Amino acid sequence: MLSKRQFYIDGAWVDPASANDFNVINPSTEEACAVISLGTEADTDRAVASARSAFAPWAATPKAERIALISKLADIYEARNDEMAEAISLEMGAPIDMARQAQAGAGSWHIRNFLTALEDFEFERPLGDHAPDNRIILEPIGVCGLITPWNWPMNQVTLKVIPAIGTGCTMVLKPSEIAPLSSYLFAEFMHEAGFPAGVFNMINGDGPGVGSQMSAHPDIDMISFTGSTRAGAAITRNAADSVKRVSLELGGKGANLIFADADEKAVVRGARHCFNNSGQSCNAPTRMIVERSIYDETVKIAAQTAESTAVDLSASQGRHIGPVVSEIQFNKIQALIQAGIDEGAQLVAGGTGRPDGIDKGYFVKPTVFAEVNNDMTIAREEIFGPVLSIIPFDTEAEAVAIANDTPYGLTNYLQTGDSERANRIARQLRSGMVVVNSSSLGAGSPFGGYKQSGNGREGGVWGLEEFLEVKAVSGI
Repeated sequence: MLSKRQFYIDGAWVDPASANDFNVINPSTEEACAVISLGTEADTDRAVASARSAFAPWAATPKAERIALISKLADIYEARNDEMAEAISLEMGAPIDMARQAQAGAGSWHIRNFLTALEDFEFERPLGDHAPDNRIILEPIGVCGLITPWNWPMNQVTLKVIPAIGTGCTMVLKPSEIAPLSSYLFAEFMHEAGFPAGVFNMINGDGPGVGSQMSAHPDIDMISFTGSTRAGAAITRNAADSVKRVSLELGGKGANLIFADADEKAVVRGARHCFNNSGQSCNAPTRMIVERSIYDETVKIAAQTAESTAVDLSASQGRHIGPVVSEIQFNKIQALIQAGIDEGAQLVAGGTGRPDGIDKGYFVKPTVFAEVNNDMTIAREEIFGPVLSIIPFDTEAEAVAIANDTPYGLTNYLQTGDSERANRIARQLRSGMVVVNSSSLGAGSPFGGYKQSGNGREGGVWGLEEFLEVKAVSGI
């Protein structure tokens, strides 16, 4: 079993202030694969003090020097991609092939995209021709507390660390205690790249402990958090007394509107997207809202897709989904599947319990419900598992109304062969992102949502701006 009890503070690996062991569980086997230490307030204070001490010199570092260090980090990351994939697969259950390509690959992709954004980013700009002696200066906000989740570890770590570093901020990273091994490796990459001591610090801990300490800490100027809406609300309340900036990327309940003129593979794509990463993605299209004339055929195709989706160990190669991350998550999903059955939705694939032939590990059957209405629990709550709810509609207006009838607003999806309809509906959907006919959002596109899906944006120039203060200066 791996021993990863130390924290990375002030450019070195250090022992925790006091022992507080916590086992990391391999979700494929339900066995401990590593032990970490959960930090105490003394550890939090030490890490924040290191970041505070390093802030002024790092903020004054020229952009070109910051870019050079980030570029070196990107090279190290890419050279050690397979190590990162193995860590992610072990800690949170991503199938190893998917971990190499999508999970670990997301980190290097974001690093390179931020390098592109930084190259042309102007930290000082004229106000306008009408005020030639007025300047707008964008300055790093200060010490940042970065709290990241377990479901896409490196995706979220790099979406926070790289723009914070690139804009001149210093930071304390608290990864999820459930999936911390990838962040240990990332800290090794940062050290190898040669960032100055104190610019990047990493400690482990849980939400009620280190997470709460960071969000209330008077010497942290900003919290960037990705996780559940419930936790985001708690962090916001905890941060209120210090009036620090709080940037939140929270949950989702994405709608996938499928019209009768959609292409023939739209349903299969939508179901597979829902099941990808074992359903543990905040932007998953978990509500399939389908025009009634193709509803019955859609249900049949979605059920077949679920039944043909393989479930296997995270260490096994090939195209399949792995376990969900933990026993708590497994039990939550099982309860919500049962709620769907109890509330009268039609179970057409999957259901409660582990898949046939599997008696160990947190494996969930790819599940499809038909005859769902938008008032059911499975249509309202973020399940965070491979569970698809299919809802019929009769008119375009009804489809939009169902899609928008949710407290969330992260990503919605639209499948139609009518370009005018696509343009019309995309502007009516209340979400931070709309994906039409599975066309990927481009590099540097802002990621974030409306309503209870959060209040910030990550990626590209928008991700850089999250970590900056705006100063207006006249007379220069």
